[in-house]
Amino acid sequence: MSSWRSCLPLILCLAVVGCQRAPAPVDQAVETVEVSSPEEGGAVSTAPLATEDLPEVAPLPAETANPAEVDWSPMTLEGATASLSCELDYANAGDGDVLKAFDRAALREAMAPCAERGVFRLRFKGRVTQDFTRLMQRLAAVADELKIDKRVLDLDSSGGMVEEAIRAGDVIAESRWTIWVREGAACHSSCVFLLAGGDTRLIGGRVGIHRIIRMSSSASTRAELNRELRAVYGRVRDYLERNGAAVAVADLMMAVPNRSLRILTPEELKLYGLDGVNPAQDDLDRLRLMRKCGQDFVARRDSYIRAFDATCNAPDRDVEAMTACGLELRGRFGFPDAQCPSESPLSEFDLVGEMTAAAGIASRLRILGVPTGTARRAAEQAPAAPAPRDTRTPTAQGGDTPARPSEASADDSEAAAPTDGADRTEIPAPTPG
Repeated sequence: MSSWRSCLPLILCLAVVGCQRAPAPVDQAVETVEVSSPEEGGAVSTAPLATEDLPEVAPLPAETANPAEVDWSPMTLEGATASLSCELDYANAGDGDVLKAFDRAALREAMAPCAERGVFRLRFKGRVTQDFTRLMQRLAAVADELKIDKRVLDLDSSGGMVEEAIRAGDVIAESRWTIWVREGAACHSSCVFLLAGGDTRLIGGRVGIHRIIRMSSSASTRAELNRELRAVYGRVRDYLERNGAAVAVADLMMAVPNRSLRILTPEELKLYGLDGVNPAQDDLDRLRLMRKCGQDFVARRDSYIRAFDATCNAPDRDVEAMTACGLELRGRFGFPDAQCPSESPLSEFDLVGEMTAAAGIASRLRILGVPTGTARRAAEQAPAAPAPRDTRTPTAQGGDTPARPSEASADDSEAAAPTDGADRTEIPAPTPG
């Protein structure tokens, strides 16, 4: 009996342990991939830092928080390709013409055809450098001159310079861009900072992060390097905070070796404020729209955004499918709004719908069938009659489509942005983030 009593406390303890709830299973494994030579892209920091008495959080330089006047000095894009299109329908219309010159006159000439419908798309493939920042400043300035309010940055980038990504992100934030990362494209490392600057983000590709690399460091000990990195990450946190993204992104970057790449899940992208509507811009828009369009408009817009996130913004959908779903969803919430059509969600696609009807294509939402260039003007002017034998309007069934003159551009010779409707850019195997 005495031995039984002595064992009783042990039995009770084991029973309590056995009744404890097992840890919840992890729904989705964290994906980390190896990268080679992180200096080629990645998140590279080269800005000089004072090593004495570094503060815990170094304030961002004034010129970064408030971008300077546009620099129109001669520039080129080294190792990158920028294509400009007035079409949002990349699957059918391609990515437009590759920009060869970047002076004001050349950009104005390239963007002038987009002024009528008030939207243009920049397809950028390459690293984030000072020239990218200057390009974004110039495009925003010319778009303002031409009154092109709808601007889409179509990204495929493995990263680049941290300081330039922050500067470019501030330019993007101040000039109202929508950002796409299409299926088959990537936004790695410092490219993530560009996402934070966008008004709306549609992501069908892969977004990855890793630790920032100090290329110009004079540190010889781990403590010295850590002091420098604290200052850099302080700037990153300040940037993320003012643009509505979670500062936890900076902490997560610190934990990923720079030769690896942590792929963010769709849930993490939403959690960190890098996907969908930018919360910081949304606060400003609510105040402005309340004054301009009324409380009912804002309430319907909020309901639409929630429904879009739940219904259309799915991880298994490409950007084209997301927009088609969003266009179809709008009618349930009274959009486009009769009083504020230009402020309605996805308003950049409204003219596309009108052109689709003018071309005689059955579904207003089938943006794949929108004619481009000369074919569009012919479709707008032609009566409702059988199409002429030499029509260049793409078929709604996705059949063979004659080549359009507007697409026979430098894209073909440079093989940088195919214009046959398919985005053949694949994620580099694996690239420095």
